[in-house]
Amino acid sequence: VQFVESGGGLVQPGGSLRLSCVVDGATLDDYAIGWFRRAPGKELEGVSCVSRSGSGTYYAESVEGRFSVSRDDAKNAVYLQMNELKPEDTAVYYCVTANMYPCFDIDHWGKGILVTVSS
Repeated sequence: VQFVESGGGLVQPGGSLRLSCVVDGATLDDYAIGWFRRAPGKELEGVSCVSRSGSGTYYAESVEGRFSVSRDDAKNAVYLQMNELKPEDTAVYYCVTANMYPCFDIDHWGKGILVTVSS
């Protein structure tokens, strides 16, 4: 299973980014799918997850109201729209597939993509 993560980079505080993750080698509708992140010097954090059906979405309290997750099973893809970005959102973001919602029992991890929020 391979993940192609894109959309990261440097953005100013208050800006937006959209992360994309295309999965090759797995049928996405078998999984919940979402995003984790690891900020410098901090522990891994579950950011967001969308259920297999797409009807359920989970957000960490730290991103609630600013981030939006979506999935497109026809494209084998998951997206994370990140608005009102803050410096504390700086992290490596990882796309995951999971056997349980909201993204427990992780099955596969992407390699990660860096998001830097700085002026």
